[in-house]
Amino acid sequence: MPRVKKSLQSDELLEAALAGLQLRRQQLDEQIMEVRSLLGRGAARRGRPPGSVKNGRSRLSAAARKRIAAAQKRRWAEYRKSAAKSE
Repeated sequence: MPRVKKSLQSDELLEAALAGLQLRRQQLDEQIMEVRSLLGRGAARRGRPPGSVKNGRSRLSAAARKRIAAAQKRRWAEYRKSAAKSE
């Protein structure tokens, strides 16, 4: 059975094609960024917009903290009540 050799010329051709495609991809990425900036969008973002939460923590009012604490105490009391019944 004859062996098929990869020719050096075909490897060079594939390398050149790859380099050309990568260059074209870079040009397309730059064009996409330019269009986005014209639309006022900038780069695609995920999540909350920057500056929406200061220092990574949101501030709760004292009344909200009290409501949350009271609700949690009620949940724990109910849990302990049901746990005592099951014993």
